[in-house]
This record gives sequence, structure tokens and C-alpha cells, in this order.
Amino acid sequence: MCEPLGEPTSRRTMLGAMTASAAAVALPLFGAEPAAAATNTASAPSATGLSVTLLGTNGGPPPLATRYGIASALTVNGRTYVIDCGRGAVTQYLRAGLSMPSLAGIFLTHLHADHIVDYYSFPLLSAGASGAQGFQNPIQVYGPGPAGIASTVAGAPGPLPGTVEMTRLAGRAYAASPTFFMTEHAGIDPATLLDVHDVLPPSSVGASAANSAPAMAPFTVMENDDVKVTAVLVPHGAVFPAYAYRFDTDHGSVVFSGDTAPTQNVITLAAHADVLVHEALYPAGLASLGLPQALIDHITSTHTDVAQLGRIAAESDVGTLLTTHLGPGQQTVVSDATWRRLLRDSARRADFGGPMVLGTDLLRLPVRRRGARRS
Repeated sequence: MCEPLGEPTSRRTMLGAMTASAAAVALPLFGAEPAAAATNTASAPSATGLSVTLLGTNGGPPPLATRYGIASALTVNGRTYVIDCGRGAVTQYLRAGLSMPSLAGIFLTHLHADHIVDYYSFPLLSAGASGAQGFQNPIQVYGPGPAGIASTVAGAPGPLPGTVEMTRLAGRAYAASPTFFMTEHAGIDPATLLDVHDVLPPSSVGASAANSAPAMAPFTVMENDDVKVTAVLVPHGAVFPAYAYRFDTDHGSVVFSGDTAPTQNVITLAAHADVLVHEALYPAGLASLGLPQALIDHITSTHTDVAQLGRIAAESDVGTLLTTHLGPGQQTVVSDATWRRLLRDSARRADFGGPMVLGTDLLRLPVRRRGARRS
């Protein structure tokens, strides 16, 4: 993990004091259609300000025809940061009107396939390409470090790789393509446009066993002129480490839960944020998929029931809660109308008065800071 950079005074004041909490754009509560301030168009985000774009909202590795894999993009002052790279992330990035030259960084919450399968596609397909099709400057990549356990995959013995080693191995696996291109003077080594960092828990947390996310304060992952990124560990079954990330800017703050069972760590990280982008599981919907009960039990123990989201939003004092990583993701199993009803019921039970927005592929949400936080 790289050392933090210097912080602009304006954001230092905002972050250090935490007296001004962020505020999300005013959205109609529980609207039947995407909220008016959120769009599903392919127009490019503003060159200034802050916005969140959901590139894909499906939960779980099995591909769907109607939802792309889990991936999100945060654009601040014309720079774009991708959070997780599920199936189709590169395609959806372009469909969302996002510019490849604007890509400044990639953050991976954990190393499950549905969150990383399109990660190396960004540099492999776009690094060094001309114009809007590619990026010429190195991008920062942050993802979990090594798990500290051995692989159980017969063809891949040894310790499980973290993000740095995974990237190196991906570069080796796909070495033929850039080699051929470079031989013909038509490409570059994708690895030269990646600056990859393993995100490691603070030393105060110590070595942690799988399925553990001890209570902790957020720690700094990265910082530049536009954004400060902090993280906490989250519990997600055997996965370790798994992270939630918070992005603080002069325009507002956005938190991404990643995949997680309910945890106080997310509530701590999301305190007074403008937008909390949180996964959502509807356990009753799993039964109709014909899954073995043992698998259903595992899924429900490692994810967050949509019924809990109102409480999480209220205890975090966030401005807006935006759902993603929907499980089940099939609209034929759980309709959008059902998801909205579940969100409405969850908010009412917790007395959460802010917007609860159902995430859909390519939904874009502008973010604005709130006024002084509620007492």
C-alpha cells in the first residue's frame, strides 16, 4: 500500500472535523421508476463534481442476460475510479459514456470471480490505444493482499496470490497478445500502465483468520488532490481480506460496501456519508431457484438481507442508500416492484427518511454534499 499523499486544506477541514456531512442529491422516495436525478442514459458525466454510475448490478458469478456483473464507477472532477470489475465491466464503462482516458484507478473489494473477471481486460484491451479507446497514463490499482493460505486448486499450487501477484500472473497468462502487437509495433505491455498495490489491514489488526472482520477504525488506502479513500474489513465467508471503501471528496462522500454480512464496520465507515452503495439479498427469492439448502444457508450468512438496509442506513446517517449486487438478480424471480417494496418496508421499520434507490445497470446518480449532519 502506498504512503498517503498530502491533503488539500479544503478537504482536510471537511474530513477532519466531520461536522459537515455529505448530502445526496434529492431523489423521490421509492419512485416506481429510476429517480429523476438519476439517469440510465449513456451521456458522459460532468467534468466537475461527483457522480456514481452502476455499471453492473448482478449478484453472484452465474451470468445473466438481463444484468451485467457487479461493477461501479465513481467520477470526480473528470477522473473516473472503477470499483470492482465484474463481467462486462469494460463494455458497460463505455456504454455509460465514460472516457477511457479519464480512468484514474481501479479498486477491488475482494477476489471472488464475479468482482475481478474483467479487471485485466481494462489494460489488456485499452492500455496504449489511441484516442478515447484507451489510456496512455498509468492507473492506480488497489486490491486485497494475499490471504495467507494455500491454494486448493490442483493446477495452481502454492500460496493464494493477492492483487499484485494476481496481476503479474495475468500479464504472464496473456503475454502472447501484447508480444505479437509489440513485434508489429502496434501495442505496448499492459503492465507498464498499471501501478498495483496490495491493500493490507493495519498492523494493529494483526493476522486474521478467514471469516473474521474485527471491529476497526477506517484506515487510509489512497489520497490525491481529488479524493481520499479509506477502508475497513468486512466479513464475507472464507474470503480474506475483503473490504468496503469510502471515497471522500470536496463534492461529497460515497461508500461501497462490497460483499458483506451485516457488520458494524460498514456503519462506522459510512457515518454521515452522502451515498451508501450497498449489496442487497432477498433470501425468500433464493428458494425459487432450486438451490440446495446448504448453499442457501451459506449465501444468507455471507450477504446482507435487504430487510437490514433501512437499519444500516439509519445507523450510518447516510443521505441516500443505493442498492447493487442484487441477489437473486433475475427480474423473473424478484421484480423491480418487489425490490422497491422491500426497500420501502425496510426503511419504514428503521424510521429511515432518506431515499432508498434500487440500482439498475447504467444508472447514474449525481452526488452533492448535504448540510450540517443531523444531531
